[in-house]
Amino acid sequence: MEVVHSFKRYEVKFKMNLKQFKAIMPTLLEYMDEDGFGFHPVCNVYFDTDNYDLIRTSLKRPAYKEKFRLRSYGVPGNDDFIYAEIKKKYDHIVYKRRVEGTNTEINGFIYDHHPLKNDQQIQDEIMWLFKTNQIKEKVYIAYDRIGYVGKDDDQFRVTFDFNLRYRMDNLSLDSGDDGDLILADNPIIMEVKVEHAIPMWMSELLNRNKVYNTHFSKYGACYNEHIIHEVFKDSWEVNHVK
Repeated sequence: MEVVHSFKRYEVKFKMNLKQFKAIMPTLLEYMDEDGFGFHPVCNVYFDTDNYDLIRTSLKRPAYKEKFRLRSYGVPGNDDFIYAEIKKKYDHIVYKRRVEGTNTEINGFIYDHHPLKNDQQIQDEIMWLFKTNQIKEKVYIAYDRIGYVGKDDDQFRVTFDFNLRYRMDNLSLDSGDDGDLILADNPIIMEVKVEHAIPMWMSELLNRNKVYNTHFSKYGACYNEHIIHEVFKDSWEVNHVK
């Protein structure tokens, strides 16, 4: 399978509960097939500044925003492949720029500046982001995913993410995928990934089941629900003392 290192697309997110998920699946499976990866954990380590400037800027919904993360599909060993990824969003379009390598190679690239074999331009972009923002690992976020691809359009993808969880210690991909729930109601997050418009059948299906699109960021939700209270607790208390 060819690995794509740079691409752009629209990503539309929806929050739903288990009842809604079960209601839409019969119709969805008429138009889509499982992508072949099965139900699997997606593991991420997000990097940010000491003041969390990247996510704080992102939550203001500017025209342009970016994040950086390490990602693996499953908990990697030293020789398993992982990704170092810049995710940018401009004018509602998502752009991803990423390099891949073994867990050992990517960690050598990020922490010791050992060059990778390919994608020098993307490596330079990542190093520039580190240099200009002084970012480092800040939070681990994982979830369990199952994905589907259109039967008649393999560029149309839908993923469902369950059990969104986080931790603020053991910030490495190979330290297991455990963590505390990000949101108490534990919603399912559906992402629709398209190059152009969402198919009419999908729009009608979601409307019929009262599943509505939302501005949602897993890292953003984690920041708002947990990080801001844990990291900035002292300054928050000072600023809110009557």
